[in-house]
Amino acid sequence: MFKCDKCGQCCRNLHKSPTYADLHNGDGVCKFLNGNLCSIYEIRPLVCRVDESYDVFFKEQMSYEEYIQRNYECCEILKREMEV
Repeated sequence: MFKCDKCGQCCRNLHKSPTYADLHNGDGVCKFLNGNLCSIYEIRPLVCRVDESYDVFFKEQMSYEEYIQRNYECCEILKREMEV
């Protein structure tokens, strides 16, 4: 299971992937982000559900372990960009 530390950086950088285009208003910040938390967490879209997205979109391309590792790597990149 993906362990999110709730920094909100993934939700502040949606403009980096066309997959999330309808979740922001052109500024890259999710329109459902409230502070660092999702205001619609219980009903958030599938693309925002890391573990469930694996089964639907990625299980044929890579192992679950590799998928989780890639998600953590992206998290770290976004956090480093925030520090700059």
